[in-house]
Amino acid sequence: MNQFLTEIVSLLDIENIEENLFRGQNHQTEHVFGGQVLAQALVAAYRTVQKEQHLHSLHAYFLRPGDWTRPILYEVDRIRDGRAFSTRRVAAIQNGRAIFSLSCSWQNREPGLIHSQPMPDVPPPESLRGDFEAYKALAKKFPEVARFSFRFEAIDSRAVERVFMAGSDVHPPIKHTWLRTRDRLPDAQEIHLAMLAYMSDLDFMSTTTLPHRDLIPSRGSMQGTSLDHAIWFHRPFRADDWLLFAKESPNASGARGFVRGHFFDRQGNLVATAAQECLIRPVGEGLDLLKQRIAATQT
Repeated sequence: MNQFLTEIVSLLDIENIEENLFRGQNHQTEHVFGGQVLAQALVAAYRTVQKEQHLHSLHAYFLRPGDWTRPILYEVDRIRDGRAFSTRRVAAIQNGRAIFSLSCSWQNREPGLIHSQPMPDVPPPESLRGDFEAYKALAKKFPEVARFSFRFEAIDSRAVERVFMAGSDVHPPIKHTWLRTRDRLPDAQEIHLAMLAYMSDLDFMSTTTLPHRDLIPSRGSMQGTSLDHAIWFHRPFRADDWLLFAKESPNASGARGFVRGHFFDRQGNLVATAAQECLIRPVGEGLDLLKQRIAATQT
């Protein structure tokens, strides 16, 4: 694996320091990535359940900003171990306070009714350019982009619409992105679950702002952060095989945006569904532009 993917996989391999207590490290990027905390908490829960069970859903809340200079403690509460389902609650702690909370449910595999929605008709990943080069170019104009662009050296991301986080062109709140790790991963299930969780937070929130980018002339004109995150796992998958992340934002209101996305494998199978609500609060110049637009509609 290349050094960037190796670093991410290493960060997801959290340290067990006591019964139900784990410690995770951070990227040295002056920013604690929400997808990293989500993935590390998932791994902590995974290591307390029976291995014949599979993760079918998780629901998480981002409570406080993380401190990238300090490790994060993950405390697992074994809520329930039933005959068919197990439930875990995980608190991510820094400086004695919870910064993140995760609840997740695990199920014994069993047969059942089957259906799923079809995969969108989009170009295959082989016909698309990688996003890493685009983000490297954007980082020269927007230095803050550099703090996350390195992730695309570990994850091969190919956007269908070619609409990136930094930009002012207005676009419908829909995006399709092919994703996979650049190198083969070990077969361990926890790595693929954690990596999908990690990738599910990449360029997700930005979908909610696409129709309003003329009101956000710079990153400093909007306060944005993830509030919660949920994933439902439907079918087995590998994070080192191509997955189409089809994202849409059906609503924004009250300074919050809602976005959901479906992961499909190359065969068109729906393997997971993600959803997130995020804070998208115009501030400074962005707030002034919003007030002007509201005033114009009222005259």
